Amino acid sequence: MSGGASAKWVYDFSEGSKDQKDLLGGKGANLAEMTNLGLPVPPGFTITTDACRFYLEQGGTPPELDAQVTEHLTALEKAMGKTLGDPADPLLVSVRSGAAASMPGMMETVLNVGLNDESVRGLAAQSGSERFAWDSYRRLIQMFGKTVLDIDGELFDDALDEVKREQGTESDLDLDAAHLEDVVGRFKAIVEEQTGNAFPQDPREQMDLAINAVFDSWNSDRAIIYRRRERIPSDAGTAVNVCSMVFGNLGMDSGTGVAFTRDPGSGEQGVYGDYLQNAQGEDVVAGIRNTVPLVDLQKIDEPAYDELMGIMSRLEQHYRDLCDIEFTVERNKLWMLQTRVGKRTAGAAFRIATQLVDEGLIDMDEAVRRVSGDQLAQLMFPRFVSSGDATQLTQGMNASPGAAVGRAVFSSEEAVKWADRGEKVVLVRRETNPDDLSGMIAAEGVLTSRGGKTSHAAVVARGMGKTCVCGAEELQVDTKAKKFTAPDGSVVEEGDVISIDGSTGKVWLGEVPVEPSAVVRYFEGEIDPDAEDTDDLVKSVHRILTHADDVRRLAVRTNADTPEDSARARRFGAQGIGLCRTEHMFLGSDRRKLVEKLILADGDDERQAALDALEPLQKQDFLEIFEAMDGLPVTVRLLDPPLHEFLPDLTELSVRVALAEERGEPDEGNLRLLAAVRGMHESNPMLGLRGVRLGLVVPGLFDMQVRAIAEAACERKKAGGDPRPEIMIPLVGAVQELEAIREESERVLAEVCRSCGIDVQPLIGTMIEVPRAALTAGEIAEHADFFSFGTNDLTQMTWGFSRDDVEAAFFHQYLDKGIFGVSPFEALDREGVGRLVQLGVEAGREARPDLKLGICGEHGGDPESVHFFHEVGLDYVSCSPFRVPVARLEAGRAALA
Repeated sequence: MSGGASAKWVYDFSEGSKDQKDLLGGKGANLAEMTNLGLPVPPGFTITTDACRFYLEQGGTPPELDAQVTEHLTALEKAMGKTLGDPADPLLVSVRSGAAASMPGMMETVLNVGLNDESVRGLAAQSGSERFAWDSYRRLIQMFGKTVLDIDGELFDDALDEVKREQGTESDLDLDAAHLEDVVGRFKAIVEEQTGNAFPQDPREQMDLAINAVFDSWNSDRAIIYRRRERIPSDAGTAVNVCSMVFGNLGMDSGTGVAFTRDPGSGEQGVYGDYLQNAQGEDVVAGIRNTVPLVDLQKIDEPAYDELMGIMSRLEQHYRDLCDIEFTVERNKLWMLQTRVGKRTAGAAFRIATQLVDEGLIDMDEAVRRVSGDQLAQLMFPRFVSSGDATQLTQGMNASPGAAVGRAVFSSEEAVKWADRGEKVVLVRRETNPDDLSGMIAAEGVLTSRGGKTSHAAVVARGMGKTCVCGAEELQVDTKAKKFTAPDGSVVEEGDVISIDGSTGKVWLGEVPVEPSAVVRYFEGEIDPDAEDTDDLVKSVHRILTHADDVRRLAVRTNADTPEDSARARRFGAQGIGLCRTEHMFLGSDRRKLVEKLILADGDDERQAALDALEPLQKQDFLEIFEAMDGLPVTVRLLDPPLHEFLPDLTELSVRVALAEERGEPDEGNLRLLAAVRGMHESNPMLGLRGVRLGLVVPGLFDMQVRAIAEAACERKKAGGDPRPEIMIPLVGAVQELEAIREESERVLAEVCRSCGIDVQPLIGTMIEVPRAALTAGEIAEHADFFSFGTNDLTQMTWGFSRDDVEAAFFHQYLDKGIFGVSPFEALDREGVGRLVQLGVEAGREARPDLKLGICGEHGGDPESVHFFHEVGLDYVSCSPFRVPVARLEAGRAALA
């Protein structure tokens, strides 16, 4: 950044507006807005983010900055009737950072700039309080020493503690003026000892050095890491606000407080905030004394209270939103120090949005913009009311939100048995695998000692809306003994009640009280949003989601593999199924045996017999799903995972065979099975024989699935239904793979239609989950009716990550170092994976303009990712049933962006 002679680096508060956050920072823009509204804001000025960028790029301040600061400082002194650092009646200023994006606590602030050995006495005389003056001076030296001079802050803390020990007290408030003057002397000695120079006595030098220190703090280690994690541009820079100080600690006719125009917890209208007499703002934050409710200010200083109420109402009308306000009363004079659109709970966000619509301040489009999918998700999960009498055992990873209470069980079989007899259970495993699906369905929640947020347990639990805590590494889980041991030595055995919190990762022994989510009950159809006695939160959610549905372009489907999930997703607003994973239908003891027969088949006849046995089971699965989704599209993915996933674990089977041989009782069946498992072993099965490759290598496998789909659709159609199946071929990397499977599938479809006398014409498409498929999408589109982007595998293959391993291995370090702001398996990597999606969309549509485009990876329910999918032109997103409302809302917000 460079500037000529006419460059403007400094703006008086009267010159800016709230729309100039990029130039003036959030704090400066809002101070300017309040000043222009005629509100009582202490005079001051803002040094722009442009100046900060110049400073960081050029290694010094712009040539014109010094003169412009002098000009604005002179105007400030005139407005206040005081001079910076004047020995008799000094003007003091604060020097504060203020970036465009909020970075709480990341950058620096220096208060009481302008005090020195002479002006401290003038401040004492002017204020009538020597203690106040010396306390302000010691605070300046302490903050200046740490922030500007880079002195270890503990040196100041130790010196202050030493004085307190000498006086026999633990509280700063017990130190009188003489004690604090002693502290100032010790602080000045620390400065000279650490820097070789005396504490600067020139007030202007103090201010200039403080300004530079704020600029420097933009590139502090903590600020850099915070920006990386929050995706704040590194070249944005920070503004600096120089504001005349006003003091709420000048007596009982002074004070400081914070206020909200509505309750940020509930959204209710009223008087919300805190006030503290004879105090500075930092005293409120530190909790040195108990505050009083804001309404008490009416009794303490009615004129100031009335003025504040009027200002709060005016600010809310002006910002058209809940405002968070900081203020000070200095000897009965009200000063506004800051305002901003206030943070609020998820429930308050929805309530306030519709309140403002009803008050005529915003329209429904804006109400949709004011809330987020993340906030809606928070409202959908059950919550623990309190920890009650339960003992916390450990804390793992918060993999899938919610509150689950049940008896600990250590196998899926037991989970199903206990649930069938009416018991609520929590499935505890070291880690889960596809065999555990039935147990996960039966359980209230899942607890594992291994794995991360992209482990099998986490992904499946989120998809089902199940509470899940993963990676609770401190737990020693012994599934054979049916128990686990906590770090404190507590042993939890099968049948003991435990509680897990998927929002925090906490695990308790015993029952923690749970309250259900009214929002989920509304989605389930249990609550009428139009009933007079319905909670206003449910009514607000209903109104906002209804409008989001009206304005969104993206359709929202669901990922569902059972009739129950399909029906629930439809109640939650799904417009079809974007991913039905047929491998989940092969689980269960009876079907596993049939899959084993298929894998172990000796010749075509045995293989066909196994396929013939599987086909009616598959057909019934599809029939029930088509019924649940009647009239809506159902995209069925043909078998995707490696077949060995349906076989016993190699190590366990080897041990079983060895023990049998040792006993002299060899089992021929297990010997054949072991040979098959060894023969199918792959070093990296996720890059091996799976997906379309299975269909090409295992004769009849995909034919059987296509036949089951077609026969189920014909039967449903004969019964008067409206089935709309779509067949998706997974893991295609070359157009020749798709051509071969499509040709065979069309042959099977034609046979079924002829034999049934019913015409069903499913769309046939593919999953774009291999980078090569995205890069050759134009060729593939010529033989596909639709693309569905499988962003889970696409992310894995693009990054070279094994999603089952990397999160637990090093993702936490990547997040801590700011390399990732969020896992690329949670929010789509726009620059890498997103670019492949965009290339696939553009090439696919160029080759085939009517190509239907969707996404069915985990990202389909991620709020930020939904906006990307809207931008690149997909037709729909697909996500787990519990994420459907979130995707509906975000699709509406994306359309209004």
